[in-house]
Amino acid sequence: MKACVVQELSGPDGMVYTDIDDIGDGNHVVIDVRAAGVCFPDLLLTKGDYQLKLPPPFVPGMEAAGVVRSAPTGSGFRVGERVSAFGILGGYAEQVAVPVPNVMRSPAELDDAEAVSLLVNYNTMYFALARRAAMRPGDTVLVLGAAGGVGTAAIQVAKAMGAKKVLGVVHREAAADYVGAVGADVVIPLTDGWADQVREHTRGRGVDIVVDPIGGQAFDDAIRVLAIDGKLLVIGFAAGGIPTVKVNRLLLRNVSVIGVAWGEYLNKVPGSAALFSWGLSQLVFLGLKPPPPQRYPLSEGAVALQSLADGGVLGKLVLEP
Repeated sequence: MKACVVQELSGPDGMVYTDIDDIGDGNHVVIDVRAAGVCFPDLLLTKGDYQLKLPPPFVPGMEAAGVVRSAPTGSGFRVGERVSAFGILGGYAEQVAVPVPNVMRSPAELDDAEAVSLLVNYNTMYFALARRAAMRPGDTVLVLGAAGGVGTAAIQVAKAMGAKKVLGVVHREAAADYVGAVGADVVIPLTDGWADQVREHTRGRGVDIVVDPIGGQAFDDAIRVLAIDGKLLVIGFAAGGIPTVKVNRLLLRNVSVIGVAWGEYLNKVPGSAALFSWGLSQLVFLGLKPPPPQRYPLSEGAVALQSLADGGVLGKLVLEP
């Protein structure tokens, strides 16, 4: 079968589309992949910069959706059933073998590319807002990096959960229309004075929740725009810098900085994946739908990853065999 194989840790250029052996594993669910999600950790893996260090050659891809080719007896899955898989490796291929606990049924309301868009970003944001932030209807939410995959998910999940107002912050002026189209009530460019604009749009009160997948220099101002009892959710560090916080600022302003690691939580709390995916599925049933993903053929996996590295992506990237 065909797959994208990382042959050297030099980023997208080190990944080659080639033939590999077919998968045969009676202990795993084998999926014929119809869509593989492209995410930032995949890019880090190809550079050797992710916390999981893999020696080449390997097939990246942590998200996949398709149909069951084979499944272990007693797994609960049947051949031909539409499923999605998360927390895996090897998704950039025509087939992938996945442990049973990492497989879930794809929502009937979504096609495979849309279903794979839900896996990491939307589950992460549902976990972040519902569990870690204990978001309530009527809260005001600020989303940094609003045009990316995590940002898009944050906007849509927050609106679906009853946010009073969602403010999206973007560093690309061309992304403003896109961020507004996916549900942001206010779009603010990440330029000098952006925090002042947040205060103006919240009448000086600030926001209840900040979603921060970027880190870097915006972090300090993000803390300053929190309202009393506000919470900043640390999702990642796409801007490259890992910020630090002076905890006296948290004490004096009665605000919180909260870590969000959905995958690690699932590993430590058995059964939690089903709980969060059920909650997200209810939002999908009520009308939540990811925007159309940017689709690339599997053979152009390196091109797709390079586009992600260059910051040219709005929403979700998906590879289709």
